[in-house]
Amino acid sequence: MAEFNNTNLADFSGVWVFCEQRQGKLQPTVLELMSEGRKLADDMGVELCGLLLGKDVDGMAKELGAYGADKVYIADSPLLETYTTDAYAKVICDTVMEKKPEIMLIAATNIGRDLGPRCAARLHTGLTADCTHLDVDVEKYAAFLKEASTLPEAQIDALDRSDRNLKMTRPAFGGHLMATIICPRFRPQMATVRPGVLKKSEYDEAKANAVVVEKLSISLSEADIETKVLEVVKEAKELVDLTGAEVVVSVGRGISKDVETGIKLAEELASEFGGVVGGSRAAIDSGWLTADHQVGQTGKTVHPKLYIALGISGAIQHKAGMQDSECIIAVNKADGAPIFDVADYGICGDLFKVVPMMIDAIKAAKAAK
Repeated sequence: MAEFNNTNLADFSGVWVFCEQRQGKLQPTVLELMSEGRKLADDMGVELCGLLLGKDVDGMAKELGAYGADKVYIADSPLLETYTTDAYAKVICDTVMEKKPEIMLIAATNIGRDLGPRCAARLHTGLTADCTHLDVDVEKYAAFLKEASTLPEAQIDALDRSDRNLKMTRPAFGGHLMATIICPRFRPQMATVRPGVLKKSEYDEAKANAVVVEKLSISLSEADIETKVLEVVKEAKELVDLTGAEVVVSVGRGISKDVETGIKLAEELASEFGGVVGGSRAAIDSGWLTADHQVGQTGKTVHPKLYIALGISGAIQHKAGMQDSECIIAVNKADGAPIFDVADYGICGDLFKVVPMMIDAIKAAKAAK
């Protein structure tokens, strides 16, 4: 550690993505991170690298290249086959100290949330957790602020255009505020990024074939690992797959007068489309739905083909989690509800009257076919 000077910023270059794999399969959010890392690397004019740890994982390198990686560093060892904090943190920190990347991105999965803080502490640098937006280029960051914040335009225009620090935006104070954090004095700049908030680019066969693979010579022994995984047992718990659904029907505070009926209507409407049920933070905090149903900055970010908002006012935190859906239909009694600002189709009315009509219309359309 004494030889690692993380305050000499000129020594650091490149954008890295930790490529989480489990049982030989890349986690889907890795490809989202790689796609976003490609944009950051292009803005900075630097190389994008993937860091892949495991046993016999060479076959994944091509896929990482297809989504933007110029190079993939591979640390291959039987001791890395199953994730342990000690082994992964040591290998990652040793490699970062040697190669000196400027930016290190990690998915905010269970593993990432464990690994990121440990690595940041060992590297004596900062870590911004659960990011929902990343920028290096100030003009792009300013455009993001004008669209997604309530900051005065004069304040946005006054931003230092020469600032090349990574601007890491995340929810704060329970999602009531959005904070942008920078790490100006230390490197690497580290962030964990919430799964589902970034868009995956298209698979590029040419890039897949062009990716450079470099095997790392790592120093790792049994003595470096304080814990030993004896068995991996998967919990058989059914969770709603919001991020992978093509249709999401979400409920909000508007179902409060008859919660049971409101949820049943949402479930029936979602079933007609082959979709799933989501909810606003108000619905989750009230205990009407479990936390895995939450859509928004403090829940999951979704990009379905169809998003139907029932009785949701449209707070900025909720809109940030669903506004990139291909088609948005909103049902709300208040004609001035903010949700109508992002809706492609808005229905001003009582959802308990409107939704049964929607269900009947869908059934009739199906029958007509």
